[in-house]
Amino acid sequence: MDNKKLIEYKEIAKNVREHIITLSNNGGAFIGSALSCSDLIVYLYTDFLNVSKDKLQSKNRDYFFLSKGHAVPALYGMFIELGWLEVERLNNHLQVNDDIYWHPNTKIPGVEFHSGSLGHSLSIAIGIAIDCKLKETQNKIVVLMGDGELNEGSIWESLLIAHAYKLDNLLIIIDRNQIQANLLTEELIPLNPLNLKFESFGCTVKSIDGHNFIDMNEALKEFPFEINRPSVIIADTTRGKGIRSIENKINKWFVENNDYSVIEYINELNMTNEFEFKMSNLNEL
Repeated sequence: MDNKKLIEYKEIAKNVREHIITLSNNGGAFIGSALSCSDLIVYLYTDFLNVSKDKLQSKNRDYFFLSKGHAVPALYGMFIELGWLEVERLNNHLQVNDDIYWHPNTKIPGVEFHSGSLGHSLSIAIGIAIDCKLKETQNKIVVLMGDGELNEGSIWESLLIAHAYKLDNLLIIIDRNQIQANLLTEELIPLNPLNLKFESFGCTVKSIDGHNFIDMNEALKEFPFEINRPSVIIADTTRGKGIRSIENKINKWFVENNDYSVIEYINELNMTNEFEFKMSNLNEL
């Protein structure tokens, strides 16, 4: 990945995070979870997925399922950057005159499935992956899940089917921010060793830094990771990434902002971005 593209992706990711913060002004939003998966969503839509506003009904398009539906501010933020959604509609959050609310709504162009309840999107995606296999098309089917969501038994039942049907057109990405709602995952129902669990269910697994676009590029250019096996990426992330004052804060899963705190968070986001940009330049010297 060249430096120009890397700077472009980081700028889009910053804009997506600003949209997330803005959305939380009207009734609050699950911004901690949305901020942790923002970089992954930016990379998927700018580099990996074969999908556009004009291709949403195309048989040859790729599919993306945001299974951790409460992180939908990140998806809507990306849609705004793609020109699929008007930025003014963020002001309609939780209003009766629009479909923008705490979970994905298929009335918004680009949303594949309502995913307010956790643990369902993988089985939906597997059905589509099987259909694409039967039709011998080249679609990629991507599911982004939260790590806490892995406590749902339906996930592991679905993986048995994905392996049985040799779904190498299926990519599962785990947003591994280590926090489930208001508890650490390893203190509630431990998931580790997570890579071995997926491997034992017939998947091929890679681990990456979920905020590093170069890592994403290196991993995904090898998709599918192995013929006849589902691919899994475990992406290590930080909940609340980009706003230092809420990063990894257990009580900042859901945040309700006002006009003043929105400005504070956006200023903090800009300072964090500027600091990280300077540090990356220093590391290159």
